[in-house]
Amino acid sequence: MILYSSLFIVSSFSIKFVLIQNNTKFMCKALVITPVKDSVVTTLETIHSVCSSDIKIEYVIFNDFSTDETTRILTDNSKKYGFELINLRDITFSPSPNYRLVLNIARKKALEMNVPLIIVESDVEVKENTFSQLIGISQTAKNCGMVGSVTTDAKGQINFPYLNFKNEEKTLVDTRHSLSFCCTLLSTGFLNKFSFSNLPAEKHWYDVFISRKSRELGFRNYLAFNIPVIHKPHSSRPWKQLKYDNPFKYYILKLIKKRDKI
Repeated sequence: MILYSSLFIVSSFSIKFVLIQNNTKFMCKALVITPVKDSVVTTLETIHSVCSSDIKIEYVIFNDFSTDETTRILTDNSKKYGFELINLRDITFSPSPNYRLVLNIARKKALEMNVPLIIVESDVEVKENTFSQLIGISQTAKNCGMVGSVTTDAKGQINFPYLNFKNEEKTLVDTRHSLSFCCTLLSTGFLNKFSFSNLPAEKHWYDVFISRKSRELGFRNYLAFNIPVIHKPHSSRPWKQLKYDNPFKYYILKLIKKRDKI
């Protein structure tokens, strides 16, 4: 009788422990993703900053056909920091960029977890409280579809892509301008209302399209100036620097190679 009771207690404990383990992801406050295409130095800086968050998050990195060396480094760091690494070459033959695929996988996962989706690009560094503050705004701002962090350089000066806001004095702006995906939260309400399977397949980047769709569906998009993140423009896509150094060559290559479709 004592043996059976002991076995029952152990079995009950084991079942509860497994349930707790399986439900751990539901304790997370947000799903954070970073699409990566090489740019190892800035990516590692992004990873370190994201994994220093003051709230529990689930972090997924999408490796979009990086080199074998970058893939090895990402694999090593996934063990060190505990993030999930999805190598897109294992699930698609489509060449980089695969942002549409990334967004569809991420939306499905965020909805399963019932948490907002936060996109942090691989040339951005966040602060410990960045995510908790973004979530706070999404929960209190009226009808929030998206909320983004303003981007700055290392000295705290607003930089690309928000230069047109450099003289803004408010801490939070309801904006009709598109929000960059440098560091932006998409609310669960918006994720439930718009399926990313409807994103146009011919485009490469979707921040403009999704920003417009959010407002079209009746949501509001906010830009937070009191939650700045450091942005190193185009570090993840160095060829885009041509846009400033040699605009003519940039647009010729963009046309010939069909790059940067927004």
